Parts: sequence; C-alpha cells; structure tokens
Amino acid sequence: MILSEKLIMLRKKNGWSQEELAMKMDISRQSVSKWESGSSLPDLDKIIKLSQIFDVSTDFLLKDSLEYEDNDPEHEKYENKIRMVSLEEANRFMDLTTKMAWKFALAATACVFSPVVLILLGGMSEYYGGFSEDTAGGIGVIVLLLIVGGAVASFILNGMQLEKYEYLEKEVFSLQYGVEGIVRKKKEEFESTHRICVAVGVTLCIISAIPLLIAAAFQASELILVYCVDLLLIIVSAAVYLFVWSGMISGSYQKLLQEGDYTEEKKEREKKISPVAGVYWCIITAIYLWFSLSTMDWEKTWIIWPVAGVLFGAICGIINMIHGKSSK
Repeated sequence: MILSEKLIMLRKKNGWSQEELAMKMDISRQSVSKWESGSSLPDLDKIIKLSQIFDVSTDFLLKDSLEYEDNDPEHEKYENKIRMVSLEEANRFMDLTTKMAWKFALAATACVFSPVVLILLGGMSEYYGGFSEDTAGGIGVIVLLLIVGGAVASFILNGMQLEKYEYLEKEVFSLQYGVEGIVRKKKEEFESTHRICVAVGVTLCIISAIPLLIAAAFQASELILVYCVDLLLIIVSAAVYLFVWSGMISGSYQKLLQEGDYTEEKKEREKKISPVAGVYWCIITAIYLWFSLSTMDWEKTWIIWPVAGVLFGAICGIINMIHGKSSK
C-alpha cells in the first residue's frame, strides 16, 4: 500500500473530509488532494505531523511494504461502504457527460425558445389581421407545448442514462490511484473553454435587452416591440445553451474531484437537509392549499411561496451551522 492510499484509508477511518484533515494540518485542501492522488508528496515535517494526527509510525507512512492492521469491525464496515472509482469508470462517466451535454443544453434552450412563436403570432394577429387572436393563441400554445414536451422527453431519456452515476453527486467515494491526476488535467484543459462560455453567455444576456430598450425609447410600434421580445428570447436561449453545455462538462470534473458543490462536507450536509426539505415543502403546500381553498383568494395566497423560500434558506443556514459546529 503506497502513501497516497494510506492517507485516504486513515482519513476515511477517522471519518474526516479532506477539508477537515487540511484544517488539522494547517494546509489547503488542494494539498491534501494532491497527496491522496499521488501527484505530490508531503515533506518530512508534514509526514511527522500526519503520523501524530493518525497515531501511526512514520515508518508505516513511508514504507510501502508495511500494511495497516486494524481489527475494529466498525472500521471494516466503514471501509466497505466507501466506493472506489476506477479510471475506466471515471472515463465512462466523463465521456457520457460530454456526449449528453449538448442534448441537455439543446433541451434547455428549447424551453426558453418555446414562447417565441406564441408571442410572434399574437402580435401579428393584432397588427395584420387575417386570423383571429384566438387562432393565433391556439397555434402558438400548440407549438409551445410541442417544444416543451420534446425538451422534457429529452431531459428524461438522457437523464436516465446518467442515473447510474448519481452516487458521484450524492455519496462520498474515493478515486483509485492515478485517477485524480488524469481528471484534474482534463479539468484544467477545459477550464478556458468554460470561462469563455460563461463570459459570452453573460454578455449575451446583457445585450439581449438592448433592441427592446431602443425600440421602447423611440416609441416603436407594438409589432416591432414583439419582434424585439422574440429576439431577446432567442439571444437568451443561445446563452442558456452555453451555460448548460459548459456547466455540465465542468461539473462532471468537479463531481469526480469532489470539489465545488460536491465536496464531502457538502454531501454530508445535503444528507441532513434532504429529509427536512421533503417534509418542509409538503407542509408548505398543505398550508397554501388550505388557505387558498378556504379563502378563495388565490391572487394573494401566492405570497406564501416567496416567504417559504426565504424561510427555507434560513433553515438550511441553521442546519449548516449546527453541522459545522458538530464536525469541529
């Protein structure tokens, strides 16, 4: 067993995340990650400190021939629960995500684009005549539902192919030796593309309103305003494509490296929040329906939802604070 594998095993044995071990060592989480991936080695001072923290000898850490002996059944049970991700499995996940990214991006783009025909036909029916507003609305809604239906079908069918990799997002796992270095290299190679996509997407969202603002400033006709609204949606849909496509690929690397929104600490917090969220939103829905049906004042009872959203954020914050204190 090499040093990187021993560090992973000892950290898991103590139930610590990489962040928690980094805090005990007074170093960055990235340093711990590099040690565990084998891309770098701790210096002698850090080896000594590691031996003190894990209560093992420096010989055990440095000599590959020495194996760790632990007869604790709880430790064996814990070790068996940790899933090891091989290079082949990691490559399959990254390749599948890259293959599916454009499909999810296209489906999300279609959802944003879906009202364009409805808005266009509605404006043309009032300006040109020739067909009634009801006809325009009917055709527009049919087109909207067809586009959204196709997008939802795409989400479901493509999402089912990624279901077997859901554990990467929700569970704590370990990468086999050498896997992290390869994933990190791919992440660094894609990083510039991701930044460009985000920058271009944000720029498109900002400039999308310019035609509409210019038309409104010059008091253009209602039909011109309709064209501008459609143009805004088309530009925003292009931005959404860039966000989703690059975000999915970048997210696949973060999931494997357990970084960003997928750190071990955040996964543990999510496990505590998820049961609360299910109960909470069921209660909120029951309260909303009870008030709405008893008062029939649907125009005002919608206020329950934004209030519930803010309150849920506060509840999540409290749970995270409690979890943070208990982990120290």
